[in-house]
Amino acid sequence: MDSVIAYFESINPVLAAFYATLFTWGLTAAGAALVFLFKTMNRAVLDGMLGFTGGVMVAASFWSLLAPGIEMSPGEGFVKVIPAAVGFLLGAGFIFGLDKILPHLHINFKESEAEGVNTPWHRTTLLTLAITLHNIPEGLAVGVLFGGVAAGFEGASIGGAVALALGIGLQNFPEGFAVAMPLRRHGLSRKKSFLFGQASAIVEPIAGVLGAWAVLTFQPILPYALSFAAGAMIFVVVEEVIPETQQDKYTDIATMGFIGGFIIMMTLDVGLG
Repeated sequence: MDSVIAYFESINPVLAAFYATLFTWGLTAAGAALVFLFKTMNRAVLDGMLGFTGGVMVAASFWSLLAPGIEMSPGEGFVKVIPAAVGFLLGAGFIFGLDKILPHLHINFKESEAEGVNTPWHRTTLLTLAITLHNIPEGLAVGVLFGGVAAGFEGASIGGAVALALGIGLQNFPEGFAVAMPLRRHGLSRKKSFLFGQASAIVEPIAGVLGAWAVLTFQPILPYALSFAAGAMIFVVVEEVIPETQQDKYTDIATMGFIGGFIIMMTLDVGLG
């Protein structure tokens, strides 16, 4: 792990963000590739995976984004937390706007419960776009943190950025599977199910590069940008991930998955950051 951290320290931060988010995208593709090995997926396993995803995102929002964002903000007391509060609200508002505009369908939901503007798009496209919404703030978070490290902000560390990318990658693996298997169940071939599953994370390298570039170009926005990514991820967890796990009798499994994901992400961030 030390050699990985040293490598990321030695390269351009935008390139580092790109490589890190390629890794997270790759793990999504690896998860989606399980559709070639399994014909069906147990509903309890799906809910546990989604719970794990939520736990990682919530832990990353605090340990990797909000905490360093507050630490590097100027001032004391209430003044010090203002950038975090503003950025958090803007991030949640950004995903709220996308949620209302972008047509999508949550995993485990009926087609009649699709959200966003009305569209004739097929269920497969809507399911993929739902997970794409998850991945926009994840890629952005990784890019912003790498940009903060390169800009020399106190509280941003290369170890923390690597830990965040690793945590996001871990939760992307079950996400890829969680997209591909329902598509397979609805009649798509294994190849098409895989392609749609991995495509749901293609936005991560794009968001990662944009996040790193924005922080390096406009350095004073870093505390706001970190909190923006955190607000976006928390909105996704509360509005998208948690409801997806509450549609059947496996809510306890989803809850334990959430706790496991939180512990793993917290451990990674503290241990490597």
